[in-house]
Amino acid sequence: MLDSLLSLGGLVLLRDSVEWEGRSLLKALVKKSALCGEQVHILGCEVSEEEFREGFDSDINNRLVYHDFFRDPLNWSKTEEALPGGPLGALRAICKRTDPGPVTIALDSLSWLLLHLPCTTVCQALHAVSHQDSCPGDSSPAGKVSVLGLLHEELHGPGPVGALSSLAQTEVTLGGTKGQASAHILCRRPRQRPTDQTQWFSILPDFSLDLQEGPSVESQPCSDPHIPPVDPTTHLTFNLQLSKKEREARDSLILPFQFSSEKQQALLRPRPGQATSHIFYEPDAYDDLDQEDPDDDLDI
Repeated sequence: MLDSLLSLGGLVLLRDSVEWEGRSLLKALVKKSALCGEQVHILGCEVSEEEFREGFDSDINNRLVYHDFFRDPLNWSKTEEALPGGPLGALRAICKRTDPGPVTIALDSLSWLLLHLPCTTVCQALHAVSHQDSCPGDSSPAGKVSVLGLLHEELHGPGPVGALSSLAQTEVTLGGTKGQASAHILCRRPRQRPTDQTQWFSILPDFSLDLQEGPSVESQPCSDPHIPPVDPTTHLTFNLQLSKKEREARDSLILPFQFSSEKQQALLRPRPGQATSHIFYEPDAYDDLDQEDPDDDLDI
């Protein structure tokens, strides 16, 4: 499922951590999109263009359209190739393209945007772009837009992370164990139940995605037959088991709240010589004996 994330479209949120970085996975997905013939735009804010392109061959680099916001994020140099409005302006400009075909936009990274722009502004821009299924005037499904957003989760509080999570159609949370990386993938689709699964993978030096099986469970050490097993109940101050005599005594005990047939008969039958009592009732003048109207005396 990890290799088919971009076919779903929408916002794909890559949540990484200090221990498990996510830029390698971002570059692997970018390479896969470029090989599929999609238009790939990179909004580079966190690392230089040279560092991001490092590891790609010339064919992949020629297919990438890189928007450099790392060298001059505020466009102080007033270069003509810089898009107005910063990274979000470039995002809107890509969205308003007129040429058909699927487009993949890689945001490196969302954490940089959240540290320099209000969270509401970033969320509104992502909502407008990720929910655009096709270009203006193009009703074909080929115009889908996929947004890959790298988020360093540990840099932000639960508010911004929760807001981006609610916008994402797909969430990929990176983790792993025993040196092997894993991706917990949560997919949300309209009118469908969310699906989640864990995919183990590795990134090759050329940023190809290698899907793997999960790590094998470590085998338990075999016990030595020459060493007698240790009984953990040897030095306890209480017994965990009952003897045969103790079990019989427990079964024959009648608890006070249990009414056996003998006890019921003993309580219902008067004993010989036991004094009996009677209740004598003499109706009063104001007693209401009319069973059909018991509230007759209330003068309602």
